[in-house]
Amino acid sequence: MSRSSSSMSSGSRTNRRTLEFGRTYVVKPKGRHQATIVWLHGLGDNGSSFVMIPTLGILLSLDHCGPNTNIVSKCWSQVLESLPLPNIKWICPTAPTRPVAMLGGFPSTAWCDVGEISEDSPDDFEGLDASAAHIANFLSTEPAAIKLGIGGFSMGAATALYSATCFAQGKFGNGIPYPVNLRAIVGLSGWLPGSRTLRNKIEGSHDAARRAATLPILICHGNSDDVVEYNYGEKSASILSSAGFRYLTFKSYNGIGHYTVPNEMDEVCHWLHARLGLDA
Repeated sequence: MSRSSSSMSSGSRTNRRTLEFGRTYVVKPKGRHQATIVWLHGLGDNGSSFVMIPTLGILLSLDHCGPNTNIVSKCWSQVLESLPLPNIKWICPTAPTRPVAMLGGFPSTAWCDVGEISEDSPDDFEGLDASAAHIANFLSTEPAAIKLGIGGFSMGAATALYSATCFAQGKFGNGIPYPVNLRAIVGLSGWLPGSRTLRNKIEGSHDAARRAATLPILICHGNSDDVVEYNYGEKSASILSSAGFRYLTFKSYNGIGHYTVPNEMDEVCHWLHARLGLDA
């Protein structure tokens, strides 16, 4: 595993704010390099955020473990490195630190600002565009033969799904062309920003409809999630499907809250292996 620092002055291209992105962690492929996936952390975390592994084998996010839980810990990059996907290079960037309305304006690492997770809450397209551009910048430097994808957890999943809509439309929300050809999107315990107008934007463009129809998306959500409610994940999948994303898979997990479990990561592995056509 190697580390690199990355920052981006988004004011020059995507918005008027200058955002300083944190450290980026890179997990190099152990086998023949066939795909590169940018993996995005959740609100308040970073590219090397720890996930907790209780003795029962469940993977929990750091802020959801009780004080009496018997656990060992690994960071996201270590978890990704341990997956049986030796042909994938994982890039784990860190979001900028910014005031977050949901936290009462307290500064936190976040891919965008968010007041509340609801259909009526306004989307921070300025912040989303800046983060989506930062992610696309990583992928745009990969060799031409490498298949490209984006995945994430919670707010990271929301940003990955937003990137999928930018790819389909061929441009960011601010009109700047989207520069990379995505081949896979994974969203765990997240939601879809910009859902209210997505269908009209896709259906209004033949090229957007064509790109949407070719992009595989996997969305997973626990039905006991008390942070990002299950119905937001389920409805996000429904909206994407109705907008023309035909290769969409939605998986629900009974009794699972706002964390990930081995069965879910196994599903991610099998899905990526099949969709990206990776070596056995």
